[in-house]
Amino acid sequence: MSVTAPAPPSAPSPPAAPPPVRALDQLATFRAVLSRDLFVTGRELVGFLLQVFIQPLFMLLIFGKVLSDLGYASDDFSNVLLPGVIALNAFLIGLENTALPMMMDFSFTREIEDRLLAPMATPLVALEKIVFGGIRGLIAGVVLIPVGMLMLGVTWPWAVVLKVVGVLAIGALVGAAVGLAFGTLVPTQHIQIMFTVVMTPIMFTGATQFPLLGLDSLRWYQVICSLNPLTYISEATRSLVGPPGVESLPLWLCMCVLTGVFVAFSAIGMRGFMRRAMD
Repeated sequence: MSVTAPAPPSAPSPPAAPPPVRALDQLATFRAVLSRDLFVTGRELVGFLLQVFIQPLFMLLIFGKVLSDLGYASDDFSNVLLPGVIALNAFLIGLENTALPMMMDFSFTREIEDRLLAPMATPLVALEKIVFGGIRGLIAGVVLIPVGMLMLGVTWPWAVVLKVVGVLAIGALVGAAVGLAFGTLVPTQHIQIMFTVVMTPIMFTGATQFPLLGLDSLRWYQVICSLNPLTYISEATRSLVGPPGVESLPLWLCMCVLTGVFVAFSAIGMRGFMRRAMD
């Protein structure tokens, strides 16, 4: 009688992969994370408003009010200055409110680890940072419009104001995309150097106090300003509300440049974010 040998034990089956998160679920998580960040902004409203108002109000006061009253600037200069300062505020607040929290999340607080555990794709975590920074930048630009108009005695038609808000929204998103790139590529120990070396040139080469096309006699400086994305936000805003006789870049050209800048810096920032997230 033959004896049947026992069958060899089968190898354990690999654990089942977790089911993929549906796109709708990821979108719901994205909205929840964004809503949480906006709620935190409401709790820090005083500090946020100080960040929004202090620097631009002093610029409007000195360049638009004091110099005009002393006769060193013409009355039309306020109409040139206000669109540039509003564009500057939207861009810089979007940049700062993306770059600085990004550096802190990856170094000191490690809050980014909780975001990465959320049920949504890692690129959506980075995209949420851009959208959140863009919203704060847009708020910073919009709230400055009535204050600046009242301070400088400037009036704009309501229909044009709505167009300006649209330009500021795009400019704030561009600033947030640039902030994402800076926040993921610049080492934390160099944050102070980065803001000292980068932010000041951005402020004074962004055509905020002058139209770009008015620099024809300073061609070298005009070229430098044309490399600054802030220039195209300032020029786009000024093309809508600038005084007669002040020539600005066409709005369509500014929008094309800003779209390209947003795509380029978003791609750079996403790549840097993915690299930092995997470390």
